Amino acid sequence: MTDSVRQVLKQAYTVAVNAAHPAERLAAFFPDIPEGRVYVVGAGKAAASMAQAAEAFYGFERVQGLVITRYGHALPTHRIEVVEASHPVPDEAGVAATKRILDLAHDLNEQDTLLCLISGGGSALLSAPDGIALEQKAELTRALLASGADITEMNCVRKHLSRVKGGRLAAAAFPARVITFIVSDVVGDDLSSIASGPTVPDPTSYTDALNILKRYNINMPAVNAHLQAGINKHIPETPGPNDPVFTRVENVLVASAQQSLDAAAAFLQSQGFTPHVLSSSITGEAKEVARVHAAICEQVTRFAQPFQRPCALISGGETTVTVKHKGRGGRNSEFALSFALATQHLEGVHALFADSDGIDGSEDNAGVFVHAGDVARIGAAKARQYLQKNDSYGFFEVANALFVPGPTNTNVNDLRIILLT
Repeated sequence: MTDSVRQVLKQAYTVAVNAAHPAERLAAFFPDIPEGRVYVVGAGKAAASMAQAAEAFYGFERVQGLVITRYGHALPTHRIEVVEASHPVPDEAGVAATKRILDLAHDLNEQDTLLCLISGGGSALLSAPDGIALEQKAELTRALLASGADITEMNCVRKHLSRVKGGRLAAAAFPARVITFIVSDVVGDDLSSIASGPTVPDPTSYTDALNILKRYNINMPAVNAHLQAGINKHIPETPGPNDPVFTRVENVLVASAQQSLDAAAAFLQSQGFTPHVLSSSITGEAKEVARVHAAICEQVTRFAQPFQRPCALISGGETTVTVKHKGRGGRNSEFALSFALATQHLEGVHALFADSDGIDGSEDNAGVFVHAGDVARIGAAKARQYLQKNDSYGFFEVANALFVPGPTNTNVNDLRIILLT
């Protein structure tokens, strides 16, 4: 891959991320708030930048509170405290900070306003285990991450093992006015699933949660016992759509993948590529979805169908990886290695697959650059071995193709950009 092509891909990524950044999006959604106490709470990979936006809009003398973000994602603020905690597996720092948020919410009255700043990653960071210990919650999270369950399934389970998720933060704050601003990292922008919907009515049940665990053969006695207690109505269900706690709650979607994809498309158009947004809602096993993208590239290359070169194929969403070995790499790296193998015989295919938050899974890279020459140089047989071992990070580290921009302080899921020259 030439430096100029790599630079175009990097610029397209930056443009896409900026289009969904709280600094660009939030001010247009903040309402005027009359006299009264205004508290800010929140959680997610964009929580710190959202807190900065709130202070800039309202003036830091007016607002105070606490948000939780991932380690390494903090930004300087004035009166909204930023606490760092573990993601994707929760830790004691997140539990302690969540307790403070719940205590603050319980202390509010109907004259108060609670601004909630929610983004992807909040499910792990906003952690208040219910019925199980933190260690068991961490073990369950690791099992779900390795199972291939999608984010909606994972968050259904987590809602029913939490005192803050699934609308329970709204219940804690009632009767205060609650306004939640949400940056979506969930395919389809289902507000009840983003960060496990702490202020959103929950349409799922304890039965749903237990069935998901059975589907993925996850069996933890303490977890099963708590969910069964909910099924038997020995403990209350998460608040649903008709619960009165939501009468003073407003949930506002402020950024999602579509804005990012549209921004990337406009930029690539200016660079001489005809852009085609395939979808903002792509899911499935990463290496399988990658082969579908590769098949589209082959059709364009061989038959100029359904598009003609030079063009850009752009997609978003969130794939999953069923982890069977202990290699390194997130879903974007796994996607990329499968794509690289499937397109190794094609010329003029260049790509960047990366997570919009700047971190692919739990590694230090956002994603990777892909060029057919990498497979040829390292060897197809070797590349297949890396893929089989779930060690896509190792392959692209050898190929010197890791993309490491650092935390972006937003999160609208994966960005896939393919240039066909």
